[in-house]
Amino acid sequence: MTTEPLRIAVVGAGIMGSDHISRIAGRITGAEVAAVVEPDATRAAAAAAGAPGAVTRSRIEDALEHDDIDAVIIATPGPFHESVLLPALDAGVDILCEKPLTPDSESSLRILEAEQKTDRPRIQVGFMRRFDEEYLQMKALIDSGDAGALLALHCAHRNPSTPPGYTETMLITDSVVHEIDVVPWLVGEPIAAVEVRKPRRNSLAPEGLREPQLVLLETASGVLADVEISVNIQFGYQVTTDAVFERSVAEIGRTSGIARWVNGAFRQAEHLTYTTRFARAYDTEVQRWVDAVRRGTIDGPSAWDGYLAAAVCEAGVSAQASGTRVEVSYVPRPAFYA
Repeated sequence: MTTEPLRIAVVGAGIMGSDHISRIAGRITGAEVAAVVEPDATRAAAAAAGAPGAVTRSRIEDALEHDDIDAVIIATPGPFHESVLLPALDAGVDILCEKPLTPDSESSLRILEAEQKTDRPRIQVGFMRRFDEEYLQMKALIDSGDAGALLALHCAHRNPSTPPGYTETMLITDSVVHEIDVVPWLVGEPIAAVEVRKPRRNSLAPEGLREPQLVLLETASGVLADVEISVNIQFGYQVTTDAVFERSVAEIGRTSGIARWVNGAFRQAEHLTYTTRFARAYDTEVQRWVDAVRRGTIDGPSAWDGYLAAAVCEAGVSAQASGTRVEVSYVPRPAFYA
């Protein structure tokens, strides 16, 4: 294992990319930001200011050719992932790709095909909830059997507001995709079917956006997970999961911190963004990825997991449009990902 810092190119200088740059520069050991890849020169310069010595590039190909890159973090919107993943795989570097791997199963399968031409799995997908302490505690409880069999999950995924350009299908592909990954990870089996119901519309949502929605995920053995996705709920960012067992219930994600009773009311602060709600999970995820890359492996969800999520998202979007229960189909898992 090399003793030199891992030289990382961060692709995308928006909220997520800038957050990763700050993380690597300030809290992660064994790595440094060597390049910030962002076509917007002003945004690139602002992000690179937090990583002394990093150069800015407008194309990933330029960073791979000129900057002695060991690894890449992809933090662009999902539709742009494939155009970064393919040259990075061709260059033989390791990759942490924020969710989704790609927006659909067809493009995800192209990525799997390209990765299988390399010597080993090179892609880790950024489903950070698997690194969250409370989710890990919930999984340990489920796996232990101490509460009896898991019967159902009640999930809530709430955002204060949506950015410009947020569409109805993004409720599934950009938001519920996290539950689509974490539910089968918790339960230990794949999602078999998806159904979507649409309650009364939030009048505070942007014109043309029908939300909130209720997404029902059905696993292979019949465990049901209902997901309330509300993305203009105003009060803050909140992600919770309640588990119903044969002998008890368990919950995670409730706000922690100071609580106040004042002026005849109860008040407790809530997160406003995922970057604070899952800050420790992101730190753990990136540190473990860096350590794994230095050992020559990955340590988290693989590109195969990214494909599985893409297949469920496709079924979810179909269910969203049709109002019917849609079964999910998958290709056989290649031995490369065994």
